[in-house]
Amino acid sequence: MFDSLIGNSNVKTFISKLICEGRFPNSAIFAGPDGVGKKAFALEAARAFVCSATEGSGRCPTCLRASRFNIPKPEKKDDFKEVFFSEHPDVGMVVPFNRNVLVDAIRSLEVEANYRPYEARGRFFIIDDADKMNDAASNALLKTLEEPSATSHIILVTSRPDSLLQTIRSRSQVIRFSGIEAAEIEAHLSSGGQWKREDAVLAARTCGGSIARALSLDIEKFRQCRSTMLDILDALSIKKVASVLQSTERLNDAKNKEDLESNLVIMESLIRDTWLLKNGGVAASLTNCDVAPKLSTVASRLDAPTLAGWLGEIESMRGNFIVNINRKIATDALFVKMAVGV
Repeated sequence: MFDSLIGNSNVKTFISKLICEGRFPNSAIFAGPDGVGKKAFALEAARAFVCSATEGSGRCPTCLRASRFNIPKPEKKDDFKEVFFSEHPDVGMVVPFNRNVLVDAIRSLEVEANYRPYEARGRFFIIDDADKMNDAASNALLKTLEEPSATSHIILVTSRPDSLLQTIRSRSQVIRFSGIEAAEIEAHLSSGGQWKREDAVLAARTCGGSIARALSLDIEKFRQCRSTMLDILDALSIKKVASVLQSTERLNDAKNKEDLESNLVIMESLIRDTWLLKNGGVAASLTNCDVAPKLSTVASRLDAPTLAGWLGEIESMRGNFIVNINRKIATDALFVKMAVGV
């Protein structure tokens, strides 16, 4: 059980114990950062519950059927008004349509959760991105949680548990996941033989504990973007406003504007590493340890409060991206403020 998943060993032990002792809750919330494997853990828990061999063997025909879903692309809204069942009739999943978990899908789950298991000792339902339920969907789910069937188990997968109704949280057992250690991600990437060691190290350190983010990382593109952001940081440290504005022009052109937010995340990591160096941190502990000499040069020109202030400015602007602001003007204003305020 869970042998194929990396990270969160304490969660593996806890869930395994709940299943083995027959104490898995009727409703659970798998909460934690994006990309750490919460949905994969939920599917493994479901497989363990329906496994016809040993609990969660992953190899028996029942486990294989429970793993296979046929979920269409989000093109037709009507397709997402039902529970998607795997090839096993006791394992179902509710999937958002674009940015919303549809109330019809939750009502479909309510009906299915009242049926007795067809083959297994219980039925398992996973609500992916549960924080995308609106008030109607949340209230429909609450009806199911208030009078749960003894043989049905619902797992809500979310990276934003606080956005769920408090009444839903109070009726569910919250199981918290953390980011995966960089060493574990590095070992996982290196084990397949498809990643060079230096690439695996960089991906593991920069993915923020998310195995999904590491696996999807275009390492060469990342290095190119980081080089650009490092040049901007260097220009900021010596108040070269004209160079900074030229760079922001490129960041916001048609070719690069979709990457603006990810570029700002890279800039944050570079500034954070510079701040660590300024406060006596060692190069080996940095996220961007392979460019530590350049960051040391930048650190020699700046003080720690300035670097901390820059981090706050960037985080504030990223928060404003939720609303409809002119990103080019906002980026220009941000970097000019950072340069002039040095």
